[in-house]
Amino acid sequence: MSAPGTPAVTGLLLAAGAGRRFGGPKGVVVRDGMPWVVRSALILLEGGCGDVVVVTGARAKDVESLVEGCGDERICTVRCGTWSEGMGESLSAGLMALATRGRLIPTQALVHLVDLPDVGADVVARVLSSARMDGRAGPSEARSALVRAAYGGVPGHPVLIGSDHWDGVLQRTHGDIGAKAYLRRARPTLVECADLANGRDVDINPDPH
Repeated sequence: MSAPGTPAVTGLLLAAGAGRRFGGPKGVVVRDGMPWVVRSALILLEGGCGDVVVVTGARAKDVESLVEGCGDERICTVRCGTWSEGMGESLSAGLMALATRGRLIPTQALVHLVDLPDVGADVVARVLSSARMDGRAGPSEARSALVRAAYGGVPGHPVLIGSDHWDGVLQRTHGDIGAKAYLRRARPTLVECADLANGRDVDINPDPH
């Protein structure tokens, strides 16, 4: 059971990549005066996460400065030193940071990506709500939850991972290999969200200058 004051769900925002196809790290992208990393973190909070951990890597200091600049104490950062080896390293770093919080370990992690500006708080809320409606109300059920947003039947993000699954994910996650193998075996509940967003990442910079 979570300790008093510990958020039941922590948003885990992966923002460590170099964004090579995009032309630079997406963690430092600012659109309409709002950094993607801050917007994504606030969406996780608005959708129902108690706090957010942002995993940084490429241009880590710049991403961390953007996060600090938003002034929301519920958002913190953890740096992944092996980020260049692939997204699996960022996910591992984030989950390890949560798992070693001691009494502040959350019951669930909601994994999200920084380059999904189309995904809003309504998607986050639907995923979290679906987990609760699926009979996962008690602490043990919450720890075993595994729910994933889908868009037109295609699995996407965010992904809600109860803490009972963290060891399994960590054992299979390294380099550029993320949680896909574990999720393929564990078969998360898919929550259709195509009416709310398209769920596609942004790989081409619409404003390279």
